[in-house]
Parts: sequence; structure tokens; C-alpha cells
Amino acid sequence: IFVSPQVILVQVNPGEAFTIRREDGQFQCITGPAQVPMMSPNGSVPPIYVPPGYVSQIIEENGVRRVLVLPQQPEFHPGGHSPLHHPPPPPHAHLPAFIPHPAMMPPPPHLYTGMAGGVGDMSSQYISQYHPSHIYSEQGELEPALSDSHSQHGRPPFVHRDDRASKTYERLQKKLKERQGGGGQVKDSPPSSPQKSCSSPPAVDIHNGVGGQGLEALQGQLSHAVAGNDKQAGRGKNGETGELDEEAQALQTLLSTISKPVSDIQARGAMVTWSAPTRPESDSVEGDCSPLEPLSYEVSISFCGKDGKYKSMYWVQAMCNCLQGSPSEAASFTTLSCEPDPPNPPRKTSGTKNTLVLQWKGKDTGNFEQCYYGPQKQYRVTKLSPASRYSFRVAAKNDMDGFLLFSEVVDLFTSGSVPLAPFPPELEMAGVTWLCLKWQRPTSSPKEDDIYYILEMEEEGSGYGFQPSYDGEELSCTVRNLHRSTKYKFRVVAYNSEGKSNPSQVVEFITNPDRPSSPCRPLIRGRVLPNSFKMAWEPPKDNGGAEVTKYVVELSEGLSGLSWDLVYSGPAMEHVCEGLKPGCAYQIRVYCLSEGGQSPTPAVPPGPCQPPRVVGKPKAREVQLRWGPPQVDGGNPVSCYSVEMSGPQSEESKEVYQGPELDCSVGGLMPGKTYSFRLKAANKAGFGPLSDRCEVTTGPGAPEPCKAPSTTCKSPSCAVVSWESPPCNGAPVTEFRLEWGAAEGSMQVCYSGPGLSHEMKALLPATNYFCRVQAVNVAGVGPFSEVVLCQTPCSVPAAVSNIYEEDEDGGSHSPLPYSPSTCLGICWDPPCDHGSEITSYLIDLGERQPIVVGPVSKYIIQHLQPDTSYRIRIQALNSLGAGPFSHTFKLKTKPLPPQPPRLECTAFSHQTLRLKWGDGPAKGTASDALQYQLQMGDKSGRFISLYKGPCHTHKVQRLNESTSYTFRIQAFNEAGEGPFSSVYTFTTPRSPPAPVKAPKVERLDDSSCEVTWEALPPMKGDPIIYTLQCMMGGSEFKQAYKGSATSFHVQNLQPSSDYRFRVCAIRQCQDAPELSGPYSPTVTLSPQRNDMAVGGSTAGSGSRASTESSRARQSLTDEQCAFLILMVFAVIAILIAFVIQYFVIK
Repeated sequence: IFVSPQVILVQVNPGEAFTIRREDGQFQCITGPAQVPMMSPNGSVPPIYVPPGYVSQIIEENGVRRVLVLPQQPEFHPGGHSPLHHPPPPPHAHLPAFIPHPAMMPPPPHLYTGMAGGVGDMSSQYISQYHPSHIYSEQGELEPALSDSHSQHGRPPFVHRDDRASKTYERLQKKLKERQGGGGQVKDSPPSSPQKSCSSPPAVDIHNGVGGQGLEALQGQLSHAVAGNDKQAGRGKNGETGELDEEAQALQTLLSTISKPVSDIQARGAMVTWSAPTRPESDSVEGDCSPLEPLSYEVSISFCGKDGKYKSMYWVQAMCNCLQGSPSEAASFTTLSCEPDPPNPPRKTSGTKNTLVLQWKGKDTGNFEQCYYGPQKQYRVTKLSPASRYSFRVAAKNDMDGFLLFSEVVDLFTSGSVPLAPFPPELEMAGVTWLCLKWQRPTSSPKEDDIYYILEMEEEGSGYGFQPSYDGEELSCTVRNLHRSTKYKFRVVAYNSEGKSNPSQVVEFITNPDRPSSPCRPLIRGRVLPNSFKMAWEPPKDNGGAEVTKYVVELSEGLSGLSWDLVYSGPAMEHVCEGLKPGCAYQIRVYCLSEGGQSPTPAVPPGPCQPPRVVGKPKAREVQLRWGPPQVDGGNPVSCYSVEMSGPQSEESKEVYQGPELDCSVGGLMPGKTYSFRLKAANKAGFGPLSDRCEVTTGPGAPEPCKAPSTTCKSPSCAVVSWESPPCNGAPVTEFRLEWGAAEGSMQVCYSGPGLSHEMKALLPATNYFCRVQAVNVAGVGPFSEVVLCQTPCSVPAAVSNIYEEDEDGGSHSPLPYSPSTCLGICWDPPCDHGSEITSYLIDLGERQPIVVGPVSKYIIQHLQPDTSYRIRIQALNSLGAGPFSHTFKLKTKPLPPQPPRLECTAFSHQTLRLKWGDGPAKGTASDALQYQLQMGDKSGRFISLYKGPCHTHKVQRLNESTSYTFRIQAFNEAGEGPFSSVYTFTTPRSPPAPVKAPKVERLDDSSCEVTWEALPPMKGDPIIYTLQCMMGGSEFKQAYKGSATSFHVQNLQPSSDYRFRVCAIRQCQDAPELSGPYSPTVTLSPQRNDMAVGGSTAGSGSRASTESSRARQSLTDEQCAFLILMVFAVIAILIAFVIQYFVIK
């Protein structure tokens, strides 16, 4: 029987107490709040005695069980009985128990056992009283958990020892003898077990060879072997007090004769059996043959063990009618050995880049190699790769030949190496405020190692030491925001996940100097002589970080600054200018040069500009001006222009524009006035001189608006409009413009000239018209006058505008018979009635009698000639008279249905026929009047339509070879469908054979080879033969074989030449010439290579044979190629699905 001790935490609430009995026999009272750890040696939860109204509950967290005493819930039975049914009894008899202090349980108490499945008897019994001295059994108390250490097998050690079990057994034997000898209740003897009943002895239930009593009852019976309650402490079976009567003593003696138990021992269990006590033969002879009443048995067990070997002792007691016999002789046994349990996974205790130290306490299907086998619990694995992952698992093994169970697989990583110090950085490029550096990766670092770099910089004289300026994985960096002409120190540090390397060697780089500023303004020293003067200047305030090496003096004659001459170049800061012209003005400028470059040239105001010019014709109130930059910019770009204007009556100038553009628009001027404009340019030094004047005269102004014109109607289609001339506004009026229209917003110019009246003709009667007038002179167009309304009187109807032929569907609604060849259906748009309703229409057909119809808009003209053109015009009439005729419209009757054309076959193949009919283009349009319908006959003699349209050709496809087909054609147009043609029969030719796949060439020896190809099936009974052609080198193909075989042996080959082969299939027709198919792809036979092996010619021939065989094996069939492509696509699909699952969904 295998049991495992467990730690049980008993939670004591505030205001409550918990009493335990220690190993030394003393009692200890623990007050709440507290958690008391208790040790259960057999791994089960003991019964918990709680006061009325409370219930115990077991909670397991992280392998630790907690026993909580909680108030009873409403769903519990009010009588105090547990709502659960009797579970099966526990499998172990040696179960310690503990009971709270009596002060916590006022009478009458109820018993609530542990609620874990299979632990304790779940029945509730009433206990009459408690005695503090007999609360705990002498052996079955729970011991406080003093240590949680485990054995090497992973099983916690047992706390019971052999000497304690033997002492307990001797104490029980002594008490049993006292009971039998004294007869009465012994002093300080404990009461009977609360789980025994004299009236209903428990039934025997065997589980693994242990009696089915509850564990509490078994332990109580073991502690109080022969003691009873009030009925069995001092009374016999007949109710007498004092000693047991003779019958009871005889029964007790009989129960004590139980034999020693026998065990069937296994590694993790044992089957215990014993024989029932029997009456002696002498008692049976005396005539007392009454059978024994049902017996019950108590089985007790004591454990002891060390170093993984466990020894157990069993003894049995029999009970009958509240009498208990003496325990049997103890039977000891030792369980068998078995294979060890799987150990815990190994853990890493230490490691380096090449070793790992593993330690374990003691399923992967990958390929594991054994790296250690022995009794140690740790091992150093050496000769590993740095920065690599390794998987480990451990299995334990003993002398038993059992299956080795491996632990879980753990993944451990070796340490990587710190990179070496890199080489010092190098300078790629330098600037005034930046330096571009690069460095190299350490040579000893592996490529898969991620290395990062820190670039440290120290500025000379800063005192801050090296500061990081870059941290990343790039091998170059540009350091910016530096000082000009300054020395900087740099070094590089490489690092990875294992740590940082030593810094590289320190290198120094200097930024470039900047160009110096301009020297100070030069000064004249002494008197200015007629031909010379002396000048001096100061150095620039900012030399750009480098010393000035040279000064340059330039001289310009005059004030224009167009040309500058070099007069001095050197390090001095004074110079005497000689050879000058007396009474002439000169300009001087000085600039310097250094390592950083040339200083800016001193700027002077720009020179004069050319006068501005007028763009286009001057307007009456606006002038557009444009100009160009000055010829001399003064050594600095021109940034601004200023335009000044003087009025015709005032000489004062005012600025009308200032900006960088080269043109401007000046507005707000008076018409016909003269204005003058001047221009000046400016740069950094200021504005230059003004240019010469530009005189501009503005144009005249537009005339004033005219008065409202007057209108007079002479007839329904004629009106006279007159007006007066407006003020000319400084320029004579040259013309007048009259706008006329039927709507006020859509008037158009109908007259333009110098006249003061205009006659409007071709007007519509009974129509409203609008008109207005404006005057024009050389200055422009004046505004329009007010709009005037003019209404014309009523008149005869207007002419019909549109006449068009009505289609056949429209004529079908007419009650008259309609034939497109002899009838014309016409309709028209009703014209304007000009104020009087239209009463009738007159239709003129030329030579035929005119037709008068009522006020309708459509009519069918009958009894006409087919395919004949007619000129038709219509006249409308009203109460005022007849209006004008409409324009003549030409309409034509439709011809009679057309005749079918001749059908011809222009091109043919074994699957297609191209048919042509009629004269015309191959492709027609849907708008063509004449269209065709082509039909083909089927096997049953019916004709099926193949094409219907205006084209003159059609290609019939998907036909069978050597088969006759019947066709007929029909033409139709607007007049209707014509008759079908006679039946035409066309036959398709035979089809050539299909192309043959590339042949296979196998070299037999140096001068011969065998060419094989796939055979083609016969085509409709015609046999297939093949033609093999061969080409050597760059020559032409020549026929090597012709016949029905699918292979050919080619001989007389030259060893050093390339040969190409191709195959063609030929169909042998019975009553027709042969048909050749296309040639197969060309296959090349390369010459053999001469092997230089030491093995001689035999080895060489063997290698050539293997080469040829390998070449033969390299050619794949179509099925193999298709399978290979399918597998490639399947692998790609699986990879795509994995990427989507891993990166997108997760």
C-alpha cells in the first residue's frame, strides 16, 4: 500500500482556539487568527470535529490543502447530518486525526467529517460527552509539519518510526489484559470509539485488503481496543455490572484466536488476508453448536522506511457484539522495488560560452545524444558552441529493468563572446561644422552575431571627456553641429548581448575653417596727390578660424563700377595707388583670402537702370510698365526696384511700385493725360541713381450710355428701331451696336455702324422681342442702354421644319394597309401657328396631285413605286392664309427582298472552313442595309444558323477531318428576307499528325548511340511512320532513318563532334499523299570527356558510363515534371498559410 504524506493548513479564525497534541504528549492551544500547518502521513485529510452550526471545507491551492471551518449554509440538513451520501471507505487504515479544543464545542456537538472525496466516514453521529484527557488517540494525532524536505526519490519521508509502533502495540496488549483481568472500567481508560455501535455492527467492505470501516473508527478502535461506552464499559451481555460473564469471556477468547495475516506483496501495494476464528472441537462436542454472529475486523498498519526502502507491519482484530478480541500476531513485510519516477527537468546552475553546468532532482522526439550516465546530480557539458541553444532532458534509472521516463525538455543557451576592440574610425569627409566618419566590423565576430557600435567624441579643451555621439548598428556616422577649425578626438566601442568591447585607439580630426568676413572699410592716409594716394585697412573682425594669407585691392575708374582692376595682392594692410588721372573719381574695394576661402566682396549700390517702357497700348486709366535689371549690380544681387511717377500738372514724384518684379501696372490715371515715370534699383548697399524719364500718354475714355431706343412694326415680320447719339466723353462715336433677341438674356448683335436707326426683318409674327443699344469710340465700348420690348402682330403659319419617314412599326397602327415597297409613312413637327390655330396641311409630291390632310402630324402615302425616290414638301394653313412650303425632303420606298449570293470556300483546313459570298469588304458594319444569314446542315438534315450579319466572310471551326458539310445562305434587308440559296457541300482535308516529344539519346559506345521516341497512335486507320534527322556540328540536318520503328541505332559517330537529333511523324494516307507533322525539339549528344583518373582506362570507361547514366537519369518524364511542379506549388502554399497564421492572425 503506497501512501504519501501531505501538509494540511488549518485556519483558525479570530476569537477561536485550536488545540493540538505534540509528540511529547503535551497539549498546545493556538488562538486565532492563525494558520497551523499539520502533517498527514498517509496523504489523506483526517476528520474535522466542528461545533454545531458550522461545517468544515477543504481548499487546495498550489498543492497545499486548507481546512476552513465555516458557518453552516441553509442547504445543509437541519438535523446536523451531512447532505452527502456514504462514499466508499478510504483505502488506508492508519489515518491520524485531530479534534478542536472542547471549549470551542458546546454540548451537544455534532460530527462533520472531512469533505474530500474518499476521506473519512461521511456519516454524522452524536457524541454524548468529551473528556479532555481522551480527546486524542495515543497514536493517531496529526503531527505538526516541521520540515518539508524530500527524499532522493521525490517522496516525502514518513514521520513514524518502528520503536513507536512497537510501543503502541505493547500498550494496547497491556490494556487488553487489564480489561480481561479486572472486569470493571480501568482508571483513566478512554471511552469507546464514537463510531462503534452495539446494535448495528458495521458491515465488512474490503478495499485493497483493508476492512471497510471508516478511518476514524479504525483508529479509534486501535486506540481503545476493548473499551466500551456506558453499555459496554462495565456491563455484560445480560445487563449485569462488574465482570464479564462466562459466555462473553468465551466469545472474547474465541475472537482472540485469530491467525496471523498473510500478505501478497507488490511494489506499490499488498493484499492482506486472514482466517476467521473457529470454535475448538471440545466446545462443539459439548453441544453448543450455535453459529457465530456476523464478525467485523480491524486491520492496523505501521510503516517504517529509510533510503527509499519501506517496511510495513500488519495485525488484525476481530469484533462481535461489542466485544473485541486481542490483536493477532504482527506480520511484517517489505514492498518490492520498482523503476524510479521521472525526475524534474534539469536546470542551469552556471555556464560560460563553451560549457553548461546542469543540476536536476531526480518528451521530446528529437535526436538527443547521451552526454552523461552516472549517479551524480549535476554535470558539466563542455565543447559547446558559444551563443547557441541546446535542449536537455534527464531520466532516472535503478536496478529494475523498467522503461526510462525522460523529464521535460529544457532549452538552454550558452554565453556569447564579447567582441574585440574595433579598429579606430577613419575620416571620410570633413566640413566646417561636421565630420563624416566610418569604421569596420571586428574581424573575429561571427556574421550571425548582432553587433552595435558606440561612437564617442571628446572636444579639445572642453573638459567633459568622451561623450557618446552615435549608438547603432551602422558602420558610418556624420557628426554635426561642431565648431569650425576645432580638433576632436574619436573612438569606437563595439558591444553585443554579452557586453562591451574595449574602446578602439583614439584618433583626432579637425573641422575645416570658414571663410573670413570682409576687411574693414579702407581709409585714405595723408594727402591725395594728383597721380597717387595712400590707403590702409584693418583686418576682418572674423577670420573664420584660419589666418588671413593675402589681401586683394581692386580699383574702378568712375562711379559706374562697370570694371575693376587689380592693383595690389599681398599680406600688407596698406598700399599706395599710383599712375592715376588727375581730377578723376575712383572707387576702391578690398577683400581677403585664407584657408577657408575668400571673403565677400564689398557691395556698392547698383548703377542706373534703363527707363521703363510701356507694354502694349496705354489704357485710359491704366498703364502697364516693364524694365530690365541694371548693367552694374554693385557686387551684390539686386533685391528691389522702385518706380516713381510725376503727374501732368505737378512736378512732384510719388512712388507707385516697390518690389522685386520686373513689371508693374499703374492704375487710377486720367484718360488722355501725359505722365512721366523713373526707375531705380537697390541691393544690400542701398538704392542706386534714378533712370531717365519715360513719358506716357493715356488713351481717351469710352462714351456714355445711350437712351432707350424706340421700335415701330411695319408688318408681322418687319420692325424699325431708332436711337439717339450719347455724349462722346472726349472722343467721337464711331459706331453703334444694336442687340436683338427673343429673350432678354440671349440677345445678339444684329447691327453695328454709324447710323441712328435699323430695320429688323424676317421676324416671327405674334412674338416678343427685346433690344438695346451701345456706343463705341476709339477709347472703348460704352455701357448698354435700357432694354426695350417689341411685339409683332399675328400672321400665317410658319414653314414645317422637319419631315422624316416613319418606321414600319409606327405605320402598323394605321388602319390603312402598309407595305414598305409601295408606301411611305411620313410625320412632321407642327410649325408655329403665329397666333392663329392651324386648320390643315397640304402635302406636295411633285408631279402627283397634292394631298390635303387635317391638323395631324403623320400620314401614309400609298400606291407608290418600289425602290423609287420622291420629293416631298408640306404647307400649313390657318385662318389668315397659307404659310410657306417647307424644304423639300427626299424619301425613297424600299426595294423588293434581295436574292441569295453565291457561296464559295476560300480557305480550308482539317478543322476549319472559311466561306465567302457576294462582292464587298470582308468586314461590314451593322448599319449596312444588306445583311446575310449562313446556315449549316446537321446529321438529321436540319439547318442550323451559324452567322447573321453584314459581313461577306465567315470561318467555321471545330470541324472533323475528311468530312463533308452542307451550307446555304440567305440575304435580307429592310424590305424583308430573301429566299435561301441552293445547298453547297464542302469537305475538310485530312489532319497532319501531332508533334512528337523530344527523343531520348543513349550513348552505347564512342561511335554509336541509340535514339528512341514515343509512338503516336494511328489516325483513323492511317498508319504513322517517322523520320529521324541528324545534324553534326554546324552542318544541315540530314535524314538518318525513315520507318515505323520508334528507335534507331546510329553508328559511325565521331567522338569529338556534337550531334543533334529531331523526329517528325508522317501520316500515310490510303488515297492521298503523305502528311508530315512538325518536328520535335532538338536533342543534343555531346562528346565524352576524357577522365584523368589514376585507375587507367577501365576506371575512365566506368566514369564515362556513370556520366552517361546520370545524364539519362536527369531527363524527366512529363508525369515527373508535373508532379515536381505540383509539389513546389504545394510547398509555397503551405509557407504562405504559415506566414498568414503566424504573422497576421496571431
